[in-house]
Amino acid sequence: MTPEPREPRDHSSPRSPYQQPYDAVVLAGGAARRLGGADKPGLPVAGRALIDRVLDACAGAATTVVVGPRRATVRPVEWAREEPPGGGPLPALSAGLRGVTADVVVVLAADLPFLSRTTVASLLAALREEDGDGVVLTDPEGRDQTLAAAYRTEALRQHLALIAAEHGTLTGLPLRLLTGELALRRLPDPTGRASFDCDTWDDLSTARARIREHGGVLDEWIAAAKAELGIDLDVDIRLLLDLARDAAHGVDRPAAPLTTFLVGYAAATAGGGEQAVAEAVRRASALAERWAKEAESGDPGA
Repeated sequence: MTPEPREPRDHSSPRSPYQQPYDAVVLAGGAARRLGGADKPGLPVAGRALIDRVLDACAGAATTVVVGPRRATVRPVEWAREEPPGGGPLPALSAGLRGVTADVVVVLAADLPFLSRTTVASLLAALREEDGDGVVLTDPEGRDQTLAAAYRTEALRQHLALIAAEHGTLTGLPLRLLTGELALRRLPDPTGRASFDCDTWDDLSTARARIREHGGVLDEWIAAAKAELGIDLDVDIRLLLDLARDAAHGVDRPAAPLTTFLVGYAAATAGGGEQAVAEAVRRASALAERWAKEAESGDPGA
């Protein structure tokens, strides 16, 4: 069932880190034939479902519509289904657009494990600078990733209506019928990381291996832990690691994890937020420094 059209909403959400307001449509209803019909959006990479990784990348959207079967997700979304289910990308996109009220919409596949908020911001910024219909990510071979793109909503609606009128249906038609009619700018992805998608089991294995190859294990773990704990907070990892080191060296090794736990608890009781974390770290670091100096001097009057 597709969502009913709604009145335009306020898109000045403080959650959005981008200047240009936008909505997002995530397509998550494919058959995954090359995966033997597996539930592709739910497959994990570094402990997080593919769809949750994509939803994190578009967390700044005022409205996010996921087209596909309902499932538990890392953050609240609106749901839609193409008619008929399994009818292909054009009916799915049309269904998702019914829940969109912003002038700009980010359209994403649910199988992009390395898509980031930075990439989404770059797509939006590029579209803001252009007069065309959209900006699509391209892989290192120059292939368009049309389901990792930012589009002008009205252009999508107009061309979908034209295609439906010409063919009598959207069911079973390829996405290129739509994108071929649009004036698009390309945004290169030279590393191929953001545009990498998981269509096969080999792709999934490659994605899981790349987590370690790119030296981002700690960042991935922090992101997974924050998602699991329901925390949307940017923290200075290096500052916390320095605190753990100082507590381990200046006090005792077990003091490291215990101190970082206490810092988190103190920040939470102080109302949470980045400033509360920074202040708790500052005070604990100062304590660890005083503790270490006292132990080194051996002078009670120092």
